[in-house]
Amino acid sequence: MAEKTYLEAIRDALFEEMGRDPAVFIMGEDARSNFFGTTSGIIEAYGLDRILDCPIAEAGITGVAAGAAMVGMRPVVDFTIAPFLYPAMDQICSIVAKSRYLYGGQAKVPLVLRANMIYGNGGAAQHSDRPYPMFMSMPGLKIMVPSSPYDVKGLLKTAIRDDNPVMSFEDANLWSMKSDIPDEDYTIPFGVAATLRSGSHCTVVAIGAMVPLAMEAAAMMEGEGVSVEVIDPRTLVPLDMPTILESVAKTGRLVLVDVAWERCSAAEHIAAVVSEEGFWDLRAPIMKVCTENTHIPFNTLVERGLYPSRDRIVAAIRKTLA
Repeated sequence: MAEKTYLEAIRDALFEEMGRDPAVFIMGEDARSNFFGTTSGIIEAYGLDRILDCPIAEAGITGVAAGAAMVGMRPVVDFTIAPFLYPAMDQICSIVAKSRYLYGGQAKVPLVLRANMIYGNGGAAQHSDRPYPMFMSMPGLKIMVPSSPYDVKGLLKTAIRDDNPVMSFEDANLWSMKSDIPDEDYTIPFGVAATLRSGSHCTVVAIGAMVPLAMEAAAMMEGEGVSVEVIDPRTLVPLDMPTILESVAKTGRLVLVDVAWERCSAAEHIAAVVSEEGFWDLRAPIMKVCTENTHIPFNTLVERGLYPSRDRIVAAIRKTLA
């Protein structure tokens, strides 16, 4: 075991998969500059042919990557920040997501689109989005939102080996987080949630960087005699609803914590499924702790108040118990 940061875990996943499979390569804007620290040593180990700097043309980058994937390569595209996905929406939704279906399974699209979610630090409206819910509604795309160094490495390795397109949403607020990483090779299957804390009074499902906040809230509630179960879905497509429904059947209460905007969020989707399939297990209304439905301001003091917090999660848990 070795202690690694979230960024180091991403780098190790890329490095190891490039060593395992010569079809894996990296492309993106400033890919060679090691801007965030995820490509350290890759040029020295694998050469310039396998890490490609691209112009500021996200639609073109995605189209090239999709074509390369369909002829046998396994590109990993680094979009730098999540809102840079928007200029590539046509390629992502019309080509990447649909090609395997359109060609009756004859074309594989083993493509990973990495998007950093950088918010909470004054990035303002055009650079602070957390847009994974809008891609959840597009069939053909797998969505991962890792919450720890261990998970980001295991899920990213699974994504690179998958024959379908995967979007990896990586929260910058977790970059310095550390956890033990096994020395041996490992992967984490998609569609398998992690129950990080067992409880009997309330279920909290938290996504990405909201998981540590949910764990803090659960520890705080334990001091009040409240037993909180914390679940991390890990992947939103596919989504492990059986684990969530089983937990709700046990606790009778559900709080959903999602840093995306509340409207049409992952939290709202999970709430809808639980309302349909687990309604009779509920002892209280489902509570959602999400980001306000507004663009993110430049003022950081105003911005930080928009996102979920430990105190907001605790308040939601208390409300379900009331």
